[in-house]
Amino acid sequence: MSSTAHTPTHTPRRGPEPPDLSEKGGMKDGQPQRSDARLFMQFLAFGGCENSQRLVDAVGDAGISGVLYEDVNDPRGVALLTLSEDPNFFLDRVRPILNGPAFRPLVQKPEYTMLGRTYSLGYEPDLIDVLLHRPRRTVLNPEWRWAVWYPLRRAGKFAQLPTEEQRVILAEHGAIGMSFGVADYAHDIRLACHGLDKDDNDFVVGLIGKDLYPLSAIVQMMRKTQQTSLYLERLGPFFVGRALWQSTP
Repeated sequence: MSSTAHTPTHTPRRGPEPPDLSEKGGMKDGQPQRSDARLFMQFLAFGGCENSQRLVDAVGDAGISGVLYEDVNDPRGVALLTLSEDPNFFLDRVRPILNGPAFRPLVQKPEYTMLGRTYSLGYEPDLIDVLLHRPRRTVLNPEWRWAVWYPLRRAGKFAQLPTEEQRVILAEHGAIGMSFGVADYAHDIRLACHGLDKDDNDFVVGLIGKDLYPLSAIVQMMRKTQQTSLYLERLGPFFVGRALWQSTP
């Protein structure tokens, strides 16, 4: 009498689900918005510039997207903001310019080095505009030449708050920014820089406008919010400058 051997069957063990890294927006045309597109921005500041026109010629001839600022607090200070959806751009296109004859004599100011990416909050009515187009329009607007750029780090206790309480705190902050934007006083750039910043900051902020005073005023007003007064660990340093050159929007 023969016996049949039964080979036990094993259900393949499933590993953890991969995280969803897409940016999410609000509903559009009845569908939730998702995108893997992001705009990266890099900010580099330098001292020792005695001929800013050489820099204008160098970045203009290179055909890159960006802004060249003159530092209001350093008579020989400048800064270069560059932007691209592809982070390889900063190594393949920007790096050769910085190692070229126009920028090589300058002294970099590492305390102002910032690199970040656009991100969504989850309810944007036009996700792609928020991630790609609006930030580009803002920094390249020839009417808005004044800028204040700075990094910030949130205190860890903010992340431990209930989600609804976080939203209330951020809404207070956001309402001030929206009121300044509607009045054309100041327009903000918000970039996430987790793991991209040598000082372990969380965000890069750019305040852009046609006049300098409103950019100072919005920082002053933000100091009174719960987020700034209670949940920020570090803020700054602040770069203050005016655009000398902007690429075409």
